[in-house]
Amino acid sequence: MLKRLLPLMTAALLATTGPVWAAGELTYVVNNESAQFDPSTTAETFALPVIGNSFEGLVKFAEDGSVVPALAEKWDATEDGLTYTFHLRDDAKWSDGKPVTAGDFVYAWKRVLTPSAGAKNAQMLYILQGGEDYFNDQTKDVAVKAVDDKTLTFTLKQRVPYLMQILPFTVFYPVREDVVSADPDGWTRKPETYIGTGPFRVTQMKFGESIVLEKNPNYYDAANVTLDKVTLRLIPEPSTALAAYEAGDVDGIEAVPAPEIPRLASEEGNGFLVVPALGTTYAFFNPHQKPLDDVRVRKALSMAIDREEIVEFVLQSADQPAMALVPPGMNLAGEDFRDGSDTFGLEPTAQPEAAQALLAEAGYPNGEGFPETVFMTYSSPPIEKLLEAIQQMWKKNLNIDVKIQASEWQVFYPEVQKVQYQIAQMGWGADYPHPMTFLDNFVTGSANNLANWSNADYDKAIADAKATSDEKTSLDDMRKAEAIMMNDHVILPQYHRNQYMMMKPYVKGFWRSALNQPYFSGVTIEK
Repeated sequence: MLKRLLPLMTAALLATTGPVWAAGELTYVVNNESAQFDPSTTAETFALPVIGNSFEGLVKFAEDGSVVPALAEKWDATEDGLTYTFHLRDDAKWSDGKPVTAGDFVYAWKRVLTPSAGAKNAQMLYILQGGEDYFNDQTKDVAVKAVDDKTLTFTLKQRVPYLMQILPFTVFYPVREDVVSADPDGWTRKPETYIGTGPFRVTQMKFGESIVLEKNPNYYDAANVTLDKVTLRLIPEPSTALAAYEAGDVDGIEAVPAPEIPRLASEEGNGFLVVPALGTTYAFFNPHQKPLDDVRVRKALSMAIDREEIVEFVLQSADQPAMALVPPGMNLAGEDFRDGSDTFGLEPTAQPEAAQALLAEAGYPNGEGFPETVFMTYSSPPIEKLLEAIQQMWKKNLNIDVKIQASEWQVFYPEVQKVQYQIAQMGWGADYPHPMTFLDNFVTGSANNLANWSNADYDKAIADAKATSDEKTSLDDMRKAEAIMMNDHVILPQYHRNQYMMMKPYVKGFWRSALNQPYFSGVTIEK
Protein backbone atom coordinates (compact mmCIF):
# COMPACT_ATOMS: atom_id res chain seq x y z
CA MET A 1 0.00 0.00 0.00
CA LEU A 2 2.76 2.45 0.92
CA LYS A 3 4.58 1.83 -2.35
CA ARG A 4 1.42 2.50 -4.36
CA LEU A 5 0.92 5.80 -2.54
CA LEU A 6 4.52 6.97 -2.97
CA PRO A 7 4.19 8.90 -6.26
CA LEU A 8 1.03 10.62 -5.02
CA MET A 9 2.53 11.61 -1.69
CA THR A 10 5.82 12.95 -3.00
CA ALA A 11 3.91 15.27 -5.31
CA ALA A 12 1.43 16.41 -2.68
CA LEU A 13 2.97 19.82 -2.12
CA LEU A 14 3.75 20.66 -5.71
CA ALA A 15 0.30 21.99 -6.59
CA THR A 16 0.10 25.76 -6.65
CA THR A 17 -3.55 26.20 -7.50
CA GLY A 18 -5.93 28.26 -5.38
CA PRO A 19 -5.82 31.81 -4.05
CA VAL A 20 -2.75 33.11 -2.28
CA TRP A 21 -4.02 34.93 0.75
CA ALA A 22 -0.78 36.06 2.33
CA ALA A 23 2.94 35.47 2.41
CA GLY A 24 2.66 34.71 6.10
CA GLU A 25 4.74 32.78 8.56
CA LEU A 26 5.66 29.11 8.85
CA THR A 27 6.55 26.99 11.88
CA TYR A 28 8.59 23.90 11.06
CA VAL A 29 9.62 21.32 13.64
CA VAL A 30 13.15 19.91 13.75
CA ASN A 31 14.05 17.02 16.04
CA ASN A 32 17.71 17.83 16.58
CA GLU A 33 19.69 20.99 17.20
CA SER A 34 23.09 21.35 15.62
CA ALA A 35 26.11 22.38 17.64
CA GLN A 36 27.75 23.95 14.59
CA PHE A 37 26.22 26.34 12.05
CA ASP A 38 29.44 27.26 10.23
CA PRO A 39 28.91 26.22 6.59
CA SER A 40 32.65 25.83 6.04
CA THR A 41 33.38 23.51 8.93
CA THR A 42 30.27 21.57 9.92
CA ALA A 43 29.40 18.06 8.78
CA GLU A 44 26.10 17.94 10.69
CA THR A 45 22.96 17.47 8.62
CA PHE A 46 21.05 18.87 11.61
CA ALA A 47 22.40 22.29 10.62
CA LEU A 48 20.97 22.18 7.08
CA PRO A 49 17.60 23.87 7.77
CA VAL A 50 19.49 26.93 9.00
CA ILE A 51 22.57 26.97 6.76
CA GLY A 52 20.75 25.95 3.60
CA ASN A 53 18.25 28.79 3.87
CA SER A 54 20.59 31.54 5.06
CA PHE A 55 23.55 30.80 2.75
CA GLU A 56 24.11 30.10 -0.92
CA GLY A 57 27.19 29.37 -2.98
CA LEU A 58 28.17 29.83 -6.60
CA VAL A 59 25.39 27.52 -7.78
CA LYS A 60 22.44 25.73 -6.20
CA PHE A 61 20.06 22.86 -6.83
CA ALA A 62 16.67 23.41 -8.41
CA GLU A 63 13.70 21.30 -7.36
CA ASP A 64 14.19 18.93 -10.31
CA GLY A 65 17.77 18.24 -9.18
CA SER A 66 19.43 20.35 -11.86
CA VAL A 67 22.19 22.81 -10.97
CA VAL A 68 21.31 26.46 -11.60
CA PRO A 69 23.05 29.82 -11.06
CA ALA A 70 23.09 31.28 -7.55
CA LEU A 71 25.70 33.88 -6.53
CA ALA A 72 27.39 33.25 -9.86
CA GLU A 73 25.37 34.22 -12.93
CA LYS A 74 27.57 32.38 -15.42
CA TRP A 75 30.75 30.34 -15.70
CA ASP A 76 33.07 28.78 -18.23
CA ALA A 77 35.81 26.17 -18.31
CA THR A 78 38.93 25.52 -20.31
CA GLU A 79 38.83 22.80 -22.95
CA ASP A 80 40.74 20.37 -20.73
CA GLY A 81 38.09 20.72 -18.02
CA LEU A 82 40.60 21.80 -15.39
CA THR A 83 40.28 25.57 -14.99
CA TYR A 84 36.94 27.18 -14.19
CA THR A 85 36.01 30.86 -14.10
CA PHE A 86 32.86 31.95 -12.28
CA HIS A 87 31.38 35.40 -12.75
CA LEU A 88 29.45 36.70 -9.73
CA ARG A 89 26.19 38.54 -10.28
CA ASP A 90 26.35 42.28 -9.69
CA ASP A 91 23.53 42.16 -7.13
CA ALA A 92 25.10 39.40 -5.00
CA LYS A 93 25.07 40.79 -1.44
CA TRP A 94 25.53 39.64 2.11
CA SER A 95 22.53 39.87 4.40
CA ASP A 96 23.95 43.09 5.90
CA GLY A 97 24.02 44.69 2.44
CA LYS A 98 27.75 44.45 1.68
CA PRO A 99 28.66 43.05 -1.75
CA VAL A 100 29.77 39.45 -2.11
CA THR A 101 33.22 39.33 -3.71
CA ALA A 102 35.36 36.64 -5.30
CA GLY A 103 37.78 37.25 -2.44
CA ASP A 104 35.14 35.99 0.00
CA PHE A 105 35.27 32.60 -1.74
CA VAL A 106 39.07 32.54 -1.77
CA TYR A 107 39.13 33.25 1.96
CA ALA A 108 36.45 30.65 2.74
CA TRP A 109 38.05 27.88 0.68
CA LYS A 110 41.53 28.50 2.08
CA ARG A 111 40.05 28.52 5.58
CA VAL A 112 38.52 25.09 4.94
CA LEU A 113 42.00 23.93 3.92
CA THR A 114 43.55 25.26 7.14
CA PRO A 115 43.67 22.46 9.75
CA SER A 116 43.15 24.80 12.70
CA ALA A 117 39.70 25.69 11.34
CA GLY A 118 38.58 22.13 12.01
CA ALA A 119 36.59 21.68 8.78
CA LYS A 120 35.07 18.20 8.78
CA ASN A 121 34.95 18.01 4.97
CA ALA A 122 38.26 19.62 4.07
CA GLN A 123 39.12 16.69 1.81
CA MET A 124 36.40 17.79 -0.61
CA LEU A 125 38.61 20.74 -1.56
CA TYR A 126 41.51 18.43 -2.34
CA ILE A 127 40.06 18.52 -5.86
CA LEU A 128 41.85 21.88 -6.20
CA GLN A 129 45.34 21.84 -7.60
CA GLY A 130 47.57 22.16 -4.53
CA GLY A 131 44.61 21.71 -2.16
CA GLU A 132 46.03 18.80 -0.19
CA ASP A 133 49.52 20.32 -0.17
CA TYR A 134 48.11 23.58 1.19
CA PHE A 135 46.25 21.67 3.92
CA ASN A 136 49.55 20.16 5.05
CA ASP A 137 51.57 23.36 4.65
CA GLN A 138 50.01 26.83 4.40
CA THR A 139 53.15 28.21 2.74
CA LYS A 140 52.24 26.19 -0.37
CA ASP A 141 50.04 27.52 -3.14
CA VAL A 142 46.47 26.43 -3.89
CA ALA A 143 44.97 27.20 -7.29
CA VAL A 144 42.10 29.51 -6.40
CA LYS A 145 42.18 33.30 -6.87
CA ALA A 146 40.07 36.39 -7.29
CA VAL A 147 40.81 37.94 -10.69
CA ASP A 148 38.73 40.90 -9.56
CA ASP A 149 35.82 41.43 -7.16
CA LYS A 150 33.37 39.63 -9.44
CA THR A 151 35.58 36.97 -11.04
CA LEU A 152 36.67 33.77 -9.31
CA THR A 153 38.95 31.26 -10.98
CA PHE A 154 40.27 27.91 -9.81
CA THR A 155 42.13 24.96 -11.29
CA LEU A 156 41.42 21.31 -10.49
CA LYS A 157 44.06 18.68 -9.74
CA GLN A 158 42.33 16.48 -12.29
CA ARG A 159 39.08 16.60 -14.19
CA VAL A 160 36.04 16.16 -11.89
CA PRO A 161 33.04 15.05 -13.98
CA TYR A 162 30.65 15.72 -11.08
CA LEU A 163 32.04 19.15 -10.13
CA MET A 164 28.70 20.92 -10.59
CA GLN A 165 27.00 18.40 -8.28
CA ILE A 166 29.39 19.13 -5.41
CA LEU A 167 29.65 22.92 -5.71
CA PRO A 168 26.23 23.44 -4.01
CA PHE A 169 27.59 21.65 -0.91
CA THR A 170 28.01 23.92 2.13
CA VAL A 171 31.81 23.53 2.28
CA PHE A 172 31.99 25.61 -0.94
CA TYR A 173 29.91 28.51 0.45
CA PRO A 174 31.57 31.88 1.07
CA VAL A 175 32.05 33.30 4.57
CA ARG A 176 33.25 36.80 5.39
CA GLU A 177 36.73 37.26 6.79
CA ASP A 178 35.88 40.35 8.88
CA VAL A 179 32.97 38.52 10.53
CA VAL A 180 34.78 35.26 11.19
CA SER A 181 38.08 36.78 12.37
CA ALA A 182 36.28 39.08 14.83
CA ASP A 183 34.78 36.09 16.67
CA PRO A 184 36.03 32.77 15.25
CA ASP A 185 34.24 30.62 17.82
CA GLY A 186 31.06 32.62 18.36
CA TRP A 187 30.03 34.30 15.10
CA THR A 188 27.57 31.52 14.22
CA ARG A 189 25.87 31.67 17.64
CA LYS A 190 24.56 35.24 17.44
CA PRO A 191 21.99 36.55 14.93
CA GLU A 192 23.77 39.89 14.55
CA THR A 193 26.99 38.22 13.35
CA TYR A 194 25.47 35.29 11.45
CA ILE A 195 25.82 37.08 8.13
CA GLY A 196 24.80 34.99 5.14
CA THR A 197 23.98 35.12 1.43
CA GLY A 198 20.69 33.20 1.24
CA PRO A 199 16.99 34.03 0.92
CA PHE A 200 16.57 34.29 4.72
CA ARG A 201 18.58 35.76 7.56
CA VAL A 202 18.68 34.56 11.15
CA THR A 203 17.02 37.04 13.50
CA GLN A 204 16.66 35.01 16.69
CA MET A 205 18.51 32.09 18.27
CA LYS A 206 17.01 30.52 21.38
CA PHE A 207 19.10 27.40 21.69
CA GLY A 208 17.16 24.46 23.02
CA GLU A 209 13.93 26.07 21.81
CA SER A 210 13.89 27.68 18.35
CA ILE A 211 15.71 29.59 15.63
CA VAL A 212 13.88 32.25 13.63
CA LEU A 213 14.60 33.07 9.98
CA GLU A 214 13.17 36.15 8.29
CA LYS A 215 13.20 37.20 4.66
CA ASN A 216 16.56 38.67 3.62
CA PRO A 217 15.84 41.98 1.83
CA ASN A 218 19.36 41.99 0.38
CA TYR A 219 18.98 38.62 -1.35
CA TYR A 220 19.41 38.95 -5.12
CA ASP A 221 16.07 37.17 -5.72
CA ALA A 222 14.19 38.70 -2.76
CA ALA A 223 11.30 39.71 -5.04
CA ASN A 224 10.41 36.03 -5.43
CA VAL A 225 10.67 35.13 -1.72
CA THR A 226 7.12 35.52 -0.43
CA LEU A 227 7.42 33.98 3.03
CA ASP A 228 8.12 36.56 5.74
CA LYS A 229 9.25 34.32 8.58
CA VAL A 230 10.20 30.73 9.33
CA THR A 231 10.39 29.49 12.92
CA LEU A 232 12.44 26.31 13.32
CA ARG A 233 11.02 24.87 16.50
CA LEU A 234 12.95 22.18 18.35
CA ILE A 235 10.87 19.18 19.50
CA PRO A 236 13.20 16.19 20.02
CA GLU A 237 10.50 13.51 20.29
CA PRO A 238 8.76 12.77 16.94
CA SER A 239 5.54 11.64 18.67
CA THR A 240 5.30 14.98 20.48
CA ALA A 241 5.95 16.80 17.21
CA LEU A 242 3.20 14.81 15.49
CA ALA A 243 0.77 15.65 18.28
CA ALA A 244 1.59 19.37 17.84
CA TYR A 245 1.05 19.03 14.08
CA GLU A 246 -2.28 17.25 14.41
CA ALA A 247 -3.40 19.84 16.97
CA GLY A 248 -2.65 22.59 14.45
CA ASP A 249 0.12 24.16 16.54
CA VAL A 250 2.77 23.83 13.81
CA ASP A 251 2.71 23.78 10.01
CA GLY A 252 5.25 21.05 9.32
CA ILE A 253 7.40 18.42 10.99
CA GLU A 254 10.59 16.93 9.57
CA ALA A 255 9.96 13.36 10.78
CA VAL A 256 7.15 11.12 11.98
CA PRO A 257 7.30 8.15 14.37
CA ALA A 258 7.81 4.90 12.43
CA PRO A 259 4.79 3.14 14.01
CA GLU A 260 2.52 5.92 12.71
CA ILE A 261 3.62 5.66 9.07
CA PRO A 262 0.94 3.12 7.97
CA ARG A 263 -1.88 5.18 9.52
CA LEU A 264 -0.64 8.49 8.15
CA ALA A 265 -0.10 7.01 4.68
CA SER A 266 -3.68 5.73 4.56
CA GLU A 267 -5.30 9.05 5.50
CA GLU A 268 -6.09 11.49 2.70
CA GLY A 269 -5.36 15.19 2.85
CA ASN A 270 -3.28 15.15 6.04
CA GLY A 271 -0.06 16.38 4.42
CA PHE A 272 1.93 13.15 4.85
CA LEU A 273 4.95 13.10 2.54
CA VAL A 274 7.49 10.50 1.53
CA VAL A 275 10.67 12.20 0.35
CA PRO A 276 13.20 9.97 -1.40
CA ALA A 277 16.55 10.15 0.38
CA LEU A 278 19.85 9.27 -1.22
CA GLY A 279 20.86 6.92 1.56
CA THR A 280 21.58 3.23 2.07
CA THR A 281 21.52 1.40 5.40
CA TYR A 282 23.95 -1.50 5.55
CA ALA A 283 26.34 -3.35 7.84
CA PHE A 284 30.07 -3.83 7.33
CA PHE A 285 31.49 -7.33 7.29
CA ASN A 286 35.07 -7.40 8.60
CA PRO A 287 36.91 -9.48 5.96
CA HIS A 288 39.93 -9.77 8.26
CA GLN A 289 38.21 -11.71 11.06
CA LYS A 290 36.80 -15.24 11.13
CA PRO A 291 34.30 -16.36 10.04
CA LEU A 292 33.81 -13.26 7.86
CA ASP A 293 37.16 -13.72 6.13
CA ASP A 294 35.44 -16.22 3.81
CA VAL A 295 33.42 -14.57 1.03
CA ARG A 296 31.08 -17.59 0.98
CA VAL A 297 30.11 -16.85 4.58
CA ARG A 298 29.55 -13.19 3.83
CA LYS A 299 27.38 -13.98 0.82
CA ALA A 300 25.42 -16.64 2.72
CA LEU A 301 24.61 -14.18 5.50
CA SER A 302 23.43 -11.64 2.95
CA MET A 303 21.33 -14.16 1.01
CA ALA A 304 19.66 -15.42 4.19
CA ILE A 305 17.89 -12.17 5.10
CA ASP A 306 14.45 -11.15 3.81
CA ARG A 307 14.70 -7.49 2.88
CA GLU A 308 11.03 -7.21 1.89
CA GLU A 309 9.99 -8.46 5.32
CA ILE A 310 12.36 -5.97 6.93
CA VAL A 311 10.80 -3.05 5.04
CA GLU A 312 7.15 -4.10 5.24
CA PHE A 313 6.89 -5.58 8.72
CA VAL A 314 9.92 -4.48 10.76
CA LEU A 315 10.34 -0.92 9.52
CA GLN A 316 6.70 -0.63 8.34
CA SER A 317 7.88 1.90 5.79
CA ALA A 318 8.08 2.71 2.09
CA ASP A 319 11.84 2.22 2.07
CA GLN A 320 13.24 0.01 -0.68
CA PRO A 321 15.01 -3.34 -0.20
CA ALA A 322 18.70 -2.86 -1.03
CA MET A 323 20.78 -5.40 -2.90
CA ALA A 324 23.63 -2.96 -3.61
CA LEU A 325 25.46 0.07 -2.27
CA VAL A 326 24.36 2.98 -4.49
CA PRO A 327 20.68 3.92 -4.04
CA PRO A 328 18.27 4.71 -6.88
CA GLY A 329 17.86 8.35 -7.82
CA MET A 330 21.46 8.95 -8.95
CA ASN A 331 21.08 10.04 -12.58
CA LEU A 332 24.03 10.12 -14.93
CA ALA A 333 24.34 10.08 -18.73
CA GLY A 334 20.55 10.11 -18.98
CA GLU A 335 19.94 7.04 -16.82
CA ASP A 336 19.61 6.03 -13.21
CA PHE A 337 22.74 4.36 -11.84
CA ARG A 338 20.61 1.40 -10.72
CA ASP A 339 18.88 0.83 -14.07
CA GLY A 340 19.91 -2.54 -15.44
CA SER A 341 22.40 -3.11 -12.64
CA ASP A 342 23.21 -6.51 -11.19
CA THR A 343 21.94 -7.59 -7.77
CA PHE A 344 25.07 -9.66 -7.07
CA GLY A 345 23.22 -12.87 -6.26
CA LEU A 346 20.88 -11.16 -3.80
CA GLU A 347 17.10 -10.95 -3.88
CA PRO A 348 14.48 -8.88 -2.01
CA THR A 349 13.36 -12.08 -0.27
CA ALA A 350 15.52 -14.65 1.52
CA GLN A 351 17.16 -17.52 -0.39
CA PRO A 352 17.63 -20.06 2.41
CA GLU A 353 18.59 -23.09 0.31
CA ALA A 354 21.28 -21.27 -1.66
CA ALA A 355 22.55 -19.63 1.53
CA GLN A 356 22.71 -22.98 3.33
CA ALA A 357 24.65 -24.52 0.43
CA LEU A 358 27.22 -21.70 0.56
CA LEU A 359 27.60 -22.00 4.33
CA ALA A 360 28.09 -25.77 4.02
CA GLU A 361 30.68 -25.20 1.31
CA ALA A 362 32.51 -22.88 3.70
CA GLY A 363 32.65 -25.71 6.27
CA TYR A 364 29.55 -25.05 8.37
CA PRO A 365 26.85 -27.53 7.24
CA ASN A 366 23.52 -26.67 8.88
CA GLY A 367 25.42 -24.04 10.88
CA GLU A 368 27.52 -26.64 12.71
CA GLY A 369 30.78 -25.31 14.10
CA PHE A 370 29.97 -21.70 13.21
CA PRO A 371 32.25 -19.53 15.38
CA GLU A 372 30.91 -17.08 17.94
CA THR A 373 29.98 -13.96 16.01
CA VAL A 374 28.97 -10.53 17.30
CA PHE A 375 26.89 -7.97 15.39
CA MET A 376 27.78 -4.55 16.83
CA THR A 377 25.50 -1.55 16.62
CA TYR A 378 24.92 1.87 18.10
CA SER A 379 22.13 2.24 20.64
CA SER A 380 18.91 3.02 18.78
CA PRO A 381 15.60 1.22 19.42
CA PRO A 382 14.58 1.08 15.72
CA ILE A 383 18.01 -0.19 14.64
CA GLU A 384 18.18 -2.74 17.44
CA LYS A 385 14.73 -3.99 16.40
CA LEU A 386 16.03 -4.33 12.84
CA LEU A 387 19.07 -6.31 13.98
CA GLU A 388 16.94 -8.61 16.11
CA ALA A 389 14.89 -9.44 13.01
CA ILE A 390 18.08 -10.21 11.06
CA GLN A 391 19.35 -12.29 13.97
CA GLN A 392 16.15 -14.36 13.86
CA MET A 393 16.41 -14.80 10.07
CA TRP A 394 19.95 -16.14 10.41
CA LYS A 395 18.79 -18.57 13.08
CA LYS A 396 15.82 -19.74 11.01
CA ASN A 397 17.56 -19.95 7.64
CA LEU A 398 21.13 -20.91 8.59
CA ASN A 399 20.78 -22.35 12.10
CA ILE A 400 23.43 -20.01 13.50
CA ASP A 401 23.37 -17.84 16.60
CA VAL A 402 24.73 -14.32 16.24
CA LYS A 403 24.98 -12.08 19.28
CA ILE A 404 23.90 -8.41 19.15
CA GLN A 405 26.00 -5.90 21.05
CA ALA A 406 24.69 -2.34 21.34
CA SER A 407 26.60 0.62 22.78
CA GLU A 408 26.41 4.39 22.68
CA TRP A 409 27.67 6.01 19.48
CA GLN A 410 30.65 7.54 21.27
CA VAL A 411 31.79 4.03 22.24
CA PHE A 412 30.66 2.16 19.13
CA TYR A 413 32.07 4.39 16.38
CA PRO A 414 35.72 4.50 17.54
CA GLU A 415 35.76 0.71 17.60
CA VAL A 416 34.37 0.58 14.07
CA GLN A 417 36.96 3.11 12.90
CA LYS A 418 39.66 0.82 14.26
CA VAL A 419 37.99 -2.13 12.46
CA GLN A 420 37.63 -3.91 15.79
CA TYR A 421 34.43 -5.80 15.06
CA GLN A 422 33.07 -8.78 13.12
CA ILE A 423 29.84 -7.21 11.80
CA ALA A 424 29.02 -3.53 12.38
CA GLN A 425 25.81 -1.67 11.57
CA MET A 426 26.36 1.53 9.60
CA GLY A 427 25.13 3.16 6.40
CA TRP A 428 25.73 6.25 4.30
CA GLY A 429 23.75 9.29 3.18
CA ALA A 430 24.85 11.25 0.11
CA ASP A 431 26.82 14.46 0.53
CA TYR A 432 26.12 15.28 -3.12
CA PRO A 433 23.81 13.67 -5.71
CA HIS A 434 26.38 11.56 -7.53
CA PRO A 435 27.34 7.87 -7.12
CA MET A 436 30.89 8.82 -6.22
CA THR A 437 29.73 10.04 -2.79
CA PHE A 438 29.16 6.33 -1.98
CA LEU A 439 31.85 4.68 -4.07
CA ASP A 440 34.75 6.89 -2.96
CA ASN A 441 34.36 5.48 0.55
CA PHE A 442 35.71 2.07 -0.50
CA VAL A 443 38.93 3.24 -2.12
CA THR A 444 42.02 1.90 -0.35
CA GLY A 445 42.88 4.14 2.59
CA SER A 446 39.65 6.15 2.63
CA ALA A 447 38.75 7.36 6.13
CA ASN A 448 35.24 6.01 5.53
CA ASN A 449 36.44 2.57 4.39
CA LEU A 450 35.48 1.10 7.73
CA ALA A 451 36.14 -2.49 6.68
CA ASN A 452 39.73 -1.63 5.73
CA TRP A 453 38.98 -3.41 2.46
CA SER A 454 41.39 -3.00 -0.43
CA ASN A 455 41.19 -4.02 -4.08
CA ALA A 456 43.51 -2.68 -6.78
CA ASP A 457 40.96 -3.26 -9.54
CA TYR A 458 38.38 -1.29 -7.58
CA ASP A 459 40.81 1.58 -7.04
CA LYS A 460 41.63 1.64 -10.76
CA ALA A 461 37.97 1.67 -11.78
CA ILE A 462 37.30 4.63 -9.50
CA ALA A 463 40.37 6.48 -10.79
CA ASP A 464 39.24 5.83 -14.37
CA ALA A 465 35.72 7.07 -13.58
CA LYS A 466 37.16 10.33 -12.27
CA ALA A 467 39.62 10.82 -15.11
CA THR A 468 37.29 10.52 -18.10
CA SER A 469 35.39 13.44 -19.59
CA ASP A 470 32.72 11.12 -20.99
CA GLU A 471 29.80 10.72 -18.59
CA LYS A 472 28.72 7.34 -19.98
CA THR A 473 32.26 5.96 -19.68
CA SER A 474 32.42 7.27 -16.12
CA LEU A 475 29.09 5.60 -15.34
CA ASP A 476 30.36 2.28 -16.73
CA ASP A 477 33.54 2.53 -14.63
CA MET A 478 31.57 3.27 -11.47
CA ARG A 479 29.22 0.36 -12.08
CA LYS A 480 32.28 -1.85 -12.61
CA ALA A 481 33.72 -0.65 -9.30
CA GLU A 482 30.49 -1.27 -7.39
CA ALA A 483 30.33 -4.78 -8.85
CA ILE A 484 33.86 -5.56 -7.65
CA MET A 485 33.00 -4.51 -4.10
CA MET A 486 29.53 -6.06 -4.02
CA ASN A 487 30.66 -9.39 -5.48
CA ASP A 488 33.14 -9.54 -2.62
CA HIS A 489 30.19 -8.92 -0.25
CA VAL A 490 32.03 -6.42 1.94
CA ILE A 491 28.70 -5.02 3.12
CA LEU A 492 25.31 -6.42 4.09
CA PRO A 493 22.92 -4.10 2.23
CA GLN A 494 19.56 -3.74 3.94
CA TYR A 495 17.44 -0.91 2.56
CA HIS A 496 17.51 2.37 0.66
CA ARG A 497 16.05 5.08 2.84
CA ASN A 498 13.22 7.58 2.50
CA GLN A 499 12.30 10.52 4.73
CA TYR A 500 8.78 10.65 6.20
CA MET A 501 7.38 14.04 7.14
CA MET A 502 4.24 16.17 7.37
CA MET A 503 3.44 19.56 5.85
CA LYS A 504 0.01 21.18 5.95
CA PRO A 505 -1.73 21.15 2.54
CA TYR A 506 -2.13 24.93 2.67
CA VAL A 507 1.66 25.27 2.48
CA LYS A 508 2.52 25.54 -1.23
CA GLY A 509 5.92 25.57 -2.90
CA PHE A 510 7.81 23.76 -0.15
CA TRP A 511 10.29 21.08 -1.18
CA ARG A 512 12.90 18.95 0.50
CA SER A 513 15.83 17.55 -1.40
CA ALA A 514 17.10 14.00 -1.42
CA LEU A 515 20.08 15.40 0.51
CA ASN A 516 17.69 16.22 3.37
CA GLN A 517 17.68 19.98 2.81
CA PRO A 518 14.30 21.75 3.32
CA TYR A 519 13.73 24.76 1.05
CA PHE A 520 11.43 27.59 2.13
CA SER A 521 12.25 30.31 -0.44
CA GLY A 522 9.32 29.44 -2.73
CA VAL A 523 6.71 28.88 -0.02
CA THR A 524 3.36 30.64 0.07
CA ILE A 525 0.56 30.11 2.60
CA GLU A 526 -2.88 29.54 1.08
CA LYS A 527 -5.71 29.41 3.60
